Amino acid sequence: MKSLPLYALALLASAHGVAAAAGGAADELPTIGNIHNGLTVARPDMIPEGGWFTSAELGAITTTGNTTGTSVTGKIDARHETADWSNEYILSGYFKEDEITDDDGERYRQRSAERWALSAKAAYKLMKEGSRAFVLGSHVNDKFGAYTRYTSFAVGHGSQLFNTDTKALDVEIGPGYFTGQRESGDTENGFTVRGAARFRWQVSPSAAFVQTVSVERGTSNVHSIAESALSTKINDTMQMKAAFSARNDTNVPEDKKNTDTQTSLTLVYSF
Repeated sequence: MKSLPLYALALLASAHGVAAAAGGAADELPTIGNIHNGLTVARPDMIPEGGWFTSAELGAITTTGNTTGTSVTGKIDARHETADWSNEYILSGYFKEDEITDDDGERYRQRSAERWALSAKAAYKLMKEGSRAFVLGSHVNDKFGAYTRYTSFAVGHGSQLFNTDTKALDVEIGPGYFTGQRESGDTENGFTVRGAARFRWQVSPSAAFVQTVSVERGTSNVHSIAESALSTKINDTMQMKAAFSARNDTNVPEDKKNTDTQTSLTLVYSF
């Protein structure tokens, strides 16, 4: 699927078209964080000066019988808030292991997915409400992906296009640089232009929907990430989150697909 960047642009255009009001801040929605990140947990009404807000999520599926396998996904999201800065650090991982039976009837386990990702972001709050300058760095190890290693850096400006009692749209844009390594050992690098958006909708007092999109366009590849997430509140510290995410690269080896998708159901705990 090579049309994910078009999907990202369509999302931005449609969200901007429904922006009819500014003000009436949606206090239930997080106002800081990595633009890549989908919904984790609702932010407290106030994060104390120099305080931390951390969430952890975990999901696992195990199958037995005719099909045997295990898959696990998890993420830790830590945010640090000061008067001038909003900082966020994210560590996530996903792996899948299947039990295979060969032609001789021998059973063995085989890893079919393994991805680890780490990102750090520092956003400086500007004088205009919702406006910020940011620096972002991320690294992904994906054993079975189009790039087995992908590292990117970006700087730029972010702003809030609109914010109502129940909806908010944040966008970011700026230049960046990436370096990627293929399974063959070949490396690619170059400058990019990065755009990102996050739309948040408080559906009800106990449910929220978040759509995130980011696109990095380089000279030889367009790298895109999109996630749709619906979260429901269990209690003051726990939520259940259902999410669908897609990662797309327009330039991939012949034996790789352009798009990797993941559907997950996770339990989120905040502290």
